[in-house]
Amino acid sequence: MNTERFRLLHTMIRVRDLDKSLDFYTRHLGMRLLRRNDFPEGKFTLAFVGYGAEEDHSVVELTFNWDQAEPYELGSGFGHLAIAVPDIYATCDALAAAGVKIPRPPGPMKHSSTVIAFVEDPDGYKIELIEKK
Repeated sequence: MNTERFRLLHTMIRVRDLDKSLDFYTRHLGMRLLRRNDFPEGKFTLAFVGYGAEEDHSVVELTFNWDQAEPYELGSGFGHLAIAVPDIYATCDALAAAGVKIPRPPGPMKHSSTVIAFVEDPDGYKIELIEKK
């Protein structure tokens, strides 16, 4: 099997409040809403966000199930999404000022010089920020 033309398209996460999630990913993390589709018969909405067109970038699919009243259980299998940022300290300062939860402030990763931080989206999903100058 030739896998040369394979590529990662998207990662899907379920969100409880689509408006809050779209605000987080677009306003706080600088992604763009690429497309949004409502499926009334299935009672769900799919919103795709990312930093570039889906034709050549991996994106995040936010799945909003209209009847979901309770928070989702995140489980122990999912780890995090990772995003490169040029100045992690300034980014975390701005996110903290906007009320974004930062469970792991910026600093060197254990046993490495790579500077990382973790923030949480409105549903509690972890987003790793990695400083890439």
